[in-house]
Parts: sequence; structure tokens; C-alpha cells
Amino acid sequence: MRTVGVEEEYLLVRPDGEVVGVAGAVLAEAAAATDEDDRSLAGHASERPAGRHGGPRVTEAHGPGDPAPDEPGGDLEAELKEQMIETGTRPCTDLAALRDEIGEGRERAAAAARRVGADVAALGTAPPPVVPTLSPGARYREINREFALTSREQLTCGCHVHVSIADADEGVAVLDRIGPWLPVLLAVSANSPFWNGQDSGYASFRSQVWNRWPTAGPVPRFGSAEQYRRVVDDLVATGAILDTGMIYFDARLSARYPTVEVRIADVCLQADDAALLAALVRGLVETAARSAAAGEPAPDVRVEQLRAATWRASRSGLGGDLVSPVTFRPVPAQEAVDQLVTHVRPALEDLGDLEAVTELLQGPWRRGTGATRQRAWFAEGGDVGDVVRRATALTTR
Repeated sequence: MRTVGVEEEYLLVRPDGEVVGVAGAVLAEAAAATDEDDRSLAGHASERPAGRHGGPRVTEAHGPGDPAPDEPGGDLEAELKEQMIETGTRPCTDLAALRDEIGEGRERAAAAARRVGADVAALGTAPPPVVPTLSPGARYREINREFALTSREQLTCGCHVHVSIADADEGVAVLDRIGPWLPVLLAVSANSPFWNGQDSGYASFRSQVWNRWPTAGPVPRFGSAEQYRRVVDDLVATGAILDTGMIYFDARLSARYPTVEVRIADVCLQADDAALLAALVRGLVETAARSAAAGEPAPDVRVEQLRAATWRASRSGLGGDLVSPVTFRPVPAQEAVDQLVTHVRPALEDLGDLEAVTELLQGPWRRGTGATRQRAWFAEGGDVGDVVRRATALTTR
């Protein structure tokens, strides 16, 4: 069975809803807590839960373009900006276990933040105005210098889903087949309507900001792992990116793990929605791999169509029409989501995820996406700080 893991980025916030640049302090407190746990368990290795860290592992800071840690899960990590931290699960085969890991990661991040008087909020962008501050490190400085305003304004939180693959050839076959379905995932996860204190008019303004990076967004078919590597090498050779770590395709081969990494989604407001996203991504990967193994051709879709579908999902989320992944014509969002579920249904059944996905999908329709809820909260009081406070309360629920 394919494993699936989730990486999530969160904003660091004060109790009044202010977004604050305290990642360094949070990670220092987390490191101290880890050291204390390690000392308390010294000589009592049998007391440490199998396969788990005694506390949050703090890894070397990395942001856009930096290599990921060698071992996924159980850690807190810095990001490009001091107003953010990241956490990730370990690879899981069982969806319920993954949901637990997502919740535990959020609790770890929140606990570390609370030790310095802050908290975490699973929001794709910051509702209040904020001037992001750069995290320390030579690499961050290089990125900031080279990418100018794109880097200086880059304060966005995404959700990255990793699904295991047999090898790079299978991974590229998957990438060549899942592109039309990725905008639907963006719509389901949409959780960033505000930018600098204003309603952007988009359900996911994070995707608009993120797509300013040179390699971000949808890609055409590659056809083979060799061609994928050639494209990546050619992009680096342009000098427009620093290295292969800055390949920001909506879905890519992970540079460190044997996975396909789907990166299109906003961070989800609640852990249940992150688990739903992960299940749908794993279903897509499994479906695409089966299609390739059966010798079925990859869909012939132009990247311009994929970009338009992504924009549509970013603009309206689940609140309007989406571009159908089947016909590439406008359809109600419910129909596009139904098409996705129908497409991956055999894989979901075989993976044992269909019942859970059916149940979890009721959440976005019943209570709305993160974007819908943020707008409703703002309509009640006209206070973006209150939007942050309410989101913080739901992040670890």
C-alpha cells in the first residue's frame, strides 16, 4: 500500500490576532524541550514510544529552495519568514493514523509557540496587515536579494502531500496524468481570502502570490523520468532559480524522498480537511499509476488550460463554477468534485479510504471551506484580528 505524508505551514500569532515573527524563539524553546525529554529518557529507552520522538525535533532552518530533512515527520522547521513554522507527519498507510499525526503535529507546533506567548493559525495568508521578516541564514538572504519583492512579500502557508512511488519513472507517469485534477484540490483546500487586511476577492489568494516564483504552477507532460530531469536541469541552467530545490511545480518529484509531492493546496483550516486532501491525493497517485501500468495514454492537455483551471479554483474555491477536469468547460463546483471522486473511486475502495473520504467531504460542503468561514467571521464583526483568533482555536481542534 502506498504511504502518504503531509507537511503543513502555519502562521505564528499572538492572542490578539497579531501575526508575529517569533519562529526563532519558538524553535529554540522546542529544542530545549527536546533536550529535556532526551535527558529524562536517558537510560530508559524502553519508555520512549516506538518510532516517535520524545519531543519535537528541530531541524536546520530551510525555506524555498533549501533541502528537506532526511527523515520526514515529528519535527518543527523554520521557513523563509519568521512569522511561520512548518511541521510534518511521518509516512502512513492508514488514513486514521495520518489524521492523528496531523493533529499531533499541530499540537506540537502550538505547544512550542505557547511557550513564547504565541500560537499557531492554519491560514493560507495573514488576514491582518503584516511586514514579513526574513529568517536568519545566508540562503534566506540570497533568496531575498535575488527575488526582491516576490521574496519580501512571500508570507503564505501551504499543505504539501507526499505519496510513495516505486521509482522516478512511475512518478513522472503520475505527474503526467494528475494535472487536470489538481485545481479541484486547490478549491477544496481554499483558505486564504485576505491579503494585507483586505478581502482579495479570491478564495485562495495564496496561490496568486505563490505563483510569482519562476517555476511555480502547472506543467505540461514530461513523458519520461529522463525528460523530467532534463527540464529541471535546463531550468537551473537559466539562472532564474538557485538550484533544483526551487522547483515549485504544483506537483513534482520530491528531491529527497521517493515520493510524488503535490504542492498546490492551501494549508487547511482543520486537520480533518488536511486528511481529506491527503486521501484524495493518494487516490489520484494510485489511479494514475494504474493507468500508466495499463498502457493508457496520458491526457493531452495544454498547460494554458491547466493554468486557467487553477486560476478559476483560486478565484472561487467551492463557491462558484470550476473548470471540469473531464471536459475543460465550466461546471458547478459540486460536479467537479464529484468527477474527482468518481475518477479515484476504485483506488479509494482498494485503499480502504472511500468511506472516510465520503464522510470527510461533507465538512467543506456543510461548514464551508476555510475561505468561506473566514469571510463569514469577518462579516460578523469586521475585525481581521478576530478572524485570526477563531482560526487559531480551530487549528488544533
